[in-house]
Amino acid sequence: MAARTKARASDPTEEIIAFVQRELAHRANPDKAVEMAAYMKTSMPFYGVPKPAREAIKREVKKRFVVASRKEYERAVLGLWKLPHREEKYFAIDIARSSRDFIVPESMPLYRRMIKEGAWWDTVDEVAAHLVGTVLLHHRREIAPQMDRWIADEDLWIRRAALISQLTHKDKTDHLRLFRYSLAQAAEKDFFIRKAIGWALRQYAYTAPDRVREFITRHRHRLSPLTYREASRVLIKQGVMV
Repeated sequence: MAARTKARASDPTEEIIAFVQRELAHRANPDKAVEMAAYMKTSMPFYGVPKPAREAIKREVKKRFVVASRKEYERAVLGLWKLPHREEKYFAIDIARSSRDFIVPESMPLYRRMIKEGAWWDTVDEVAAHLVGTVLLHHRREIAPQMDRWIADEDLWIRRAALISQLTHKDKTDHLRLFRYSLAQAAEKDFFIRKAIGWALRQYAYTAPDRVREFITRHRHRLSPLTYREASRVLIKQGVMV
């Protein structure tokens, strides 16, 4: 590991990107890279750096660098996002999540781009739940109409993002919107949409089990078996549904 000096130029973007690339390359494991790509079912190259090692790099990034403006935020996130390796995209998401002052409505075009270009569950779900979801939670009146457009988008990953955008909202979940989105996509044949509906309902069941039970019971004929099975898991465990 290089000597620990706090990097704070007028714009630390290039230093952040270079540091992440250098540390990932140092820890690269070609055999692990093949395994990780096979698991993710992607042709995108990996360095082969597992999550615990990435967490160590992430802690160093947090110690060394400060992202002080939205311009720096977007440049750092996109600079990492556009690099060829999967782990670099994971770090783009990490930077986006850790710079909480900039998880704001103005960043939504950036998050939409990441969802469309990521187009796979490992990146889409992180952006949707922790970036889009955070903006929605704190700026619901402004962002909810945008989510209403996303749920009807032609891109299935944008629709999946809309479905799971309230995944962490607990008692602040807009359940009417969640249920409306679930029914709007209930006839969708794609696995990732069906799974997302069930996941979103299952997560809300921790907070409002009776409400979810009533919804999936009333609309069971419209929900796919996969969706119903996913949605009912928590309810069965809690004894709310048998």
